[in-house]
Amino acid sequence: MQAIEAFFIEAGPILAALIATTFTWLLTAAGASLVFFFKELHRRILDGMLGFTGGVMVAASCFGLLIPAIDMTGEEGLAGVMPAAIGFLVGALFLFALDKLTPHLHINFDRSEAEGPQTDWHRTTLLVMAITLHNIPEGLAVGVMFGGAAAGIEGATIGGAIALALGIGIQNFPEGIAVSMPLRRQGVSRGRSFWFGQLSAIVEPVAGVVGAVAVLTIQPLLPYALAFAAGAMIYVVVEEVIPETQRDKYTDVATLGFVLGFVLMMVMDVVLG
Repeated sequence: MQAIEAFFIEAGPILAALIATTFTWLLTAAGASLVFFFKELHRRILDGMLGFTGGVMVAASCFGLLIPAIDMTGEEGLAGVMPAAIGFLVGALFLFALDKLTPHLHINFDRSEAEGPQTDWHRTTLLVMAITLHNIPEGLAVGVMFGGAAAGIEGATIGGAIALALGIGIQNFPEGIAVSMPLRRQGVSRGRSFWFGQLSAIVEPVAGVVGAVAVLTIQPLLPYALAFAAGAMIYVVVEEVIPETQRDKYTDVATLGFVLGFVLMMVMDVVLG
């Protein structure tokens, strides 16, 4: 672990954010690549994976983003929690706005249930847009954490940034599956299913670099930026991930997946961060 931390310190915050978020994107691609070996995935497994994804996102938001955002203010009482509260609300409202302004379709939903402005976009495009929207805050969170650690801000550590990148990467693997498999089941070719599956996370390296640069440029922004990413991620879990797991008879599997994902991310953050 010390060698990995030393590598990221040597790389510098912007390159470190790029490397870490490229790793999370590659794990999405690895998940999507399963479409070359399987044509479909049982709904029970898919719901369990989506629940796992939600658990990781909630734990990462709490332990990797909100708690550090509160701790690094150095204040107590209302003054200590306000930056996190403001950032969280703005992050959730930002995703709310994107949700209303961008045409998209959640994974287990019919074409007629597409959200956002009316469009004649293909169902595949709408599916990719939905996952892309929820990958923006994930990449931003990793970049912000690396930027804060490089700036020496209390509460932001390289270990915490690595733990966050690992957690997001792990939950990106089932995300890649969740995009590519439904496309393959609908008759899309293996190559195109894989392409669209990995494409959904290509935004993460961009968001990661933007987050690192923003924090290095305006260091007092860090608590707000961390909480912003947390608010956006929680919005995605409540508005998108959980409803997708409750549309079939495997809700218990999804719930257990959520618990497992939450515990895994919590342990990783405490041990590595």
